[in-house]
Amino acid sequence: MPSKEVKKRLSLGSIQWNRYMVYIVFVLVFVLFSILLGSKGFLNPNNLANVLRQTSMISIMAVAGTFVIAAGQIDLTIGAVSAMSAMIASLVLRDLNNIPLAILGGVGFGIVSGAFVGLLVTKLRLPSFLATMGMMSVIRGAAMWVTQTAAVPIKNATFNQVFGIGMIGGISVLVFWTIGFYIVGYILFNKSIFGRHTLATGGNEMSAIYSGIKTNRIKVIIFILSGAFAGFAGILYAGRMQAGRFSFGDGDELSVIAAVVLGGTSMAGGAGSVIGSLFGSILMGVINNALILAGLSIAQQTIIKGAIIVLAVALSNLTQGKQK
Repeated sequence: MPSKEVKKRLSLGSIQWNRYMVYIVFVLVFVLFSILLGSKGFLNPNNLANVLRQTSMISIMAVAGTFVIAAGQIDLTIGAVSAMSAMIASLVLRDLNNIPLAILGGVGFGIVSGAFVGLLVTKLRLPSFLATMGMMSVIRGAAMWVTQTAAVPIKNATFNQVFGIGMIGGISVLVFWTIGFYIVGYILFNKSIFGRHTLATGGNEMSAIYSGIKTNRIKVIIFILSGAFAGFAGILYAGRMQAGRFSFGDGDELSVIAAVVLGGTSMAGGAGSVIGSLFGSILMGVINNALILAGLSIAQQTIIKGAIIVLAVALSNLTQGKQK
């Protein structure tokens, strides 16, 4: 019979730490910043509400990012897509003042962009990293070119209220949009055949193919999903900032990857957590907010964010390795 000590070790060793790491780190970081920055307003309700508002777009893109990375892929276009979608929406509102058409244009661009990336990956067999890196440059350049880098103000008050600056019961509409996307994402990832096929594709694509899963179709769909969510994030950027700008979403692809990996999704594919990605996104927002309150320069903030991404990938590899 195993001793109590052995049983304890076996019990601890069987815990899938990658699933819970983000929650542990979140609590530790929150407590640490509460102690160090409490006097600077870190715990002020308005400051915490601002963190949720600022992370809404990252959080929404992280939903689709969970599918992408769990399938063993990467999408670097999301920041550029959100910028271009915001530009399209603002131009439609400026010229036609039609909210449904503005939404359709912004999200539609994301869908088309995602479908094109999916075809590059599945038909031309390009690695997703290279395909999306190239498309990122193309889309970002197009967003700069379409208005010669000028911002396009949005004067439609209804659009700005519904998709950006509005409040419901004292809570930002951006928080409600985020909750809605996570409900959809959780159901799709955890309760649907598509979610299981996504994990199978990322876990062992050859086995998935032999099992009858059309992995190329799964890849195309996840890139379309990623593009659509990034497109809607662009709509929210436009509503929150009451304008379209080519610079929206700059660097968001790295923040999303860090949030998703911190949330327990394996960079190698085959494992993921939508709720974990939410906590990963909010954790990134808390860290960004704390760095600003601490008075760090932009250069120092950039260094720390880069270190966090490296740490996130390292933790993912270590915890995934312990499960093998």
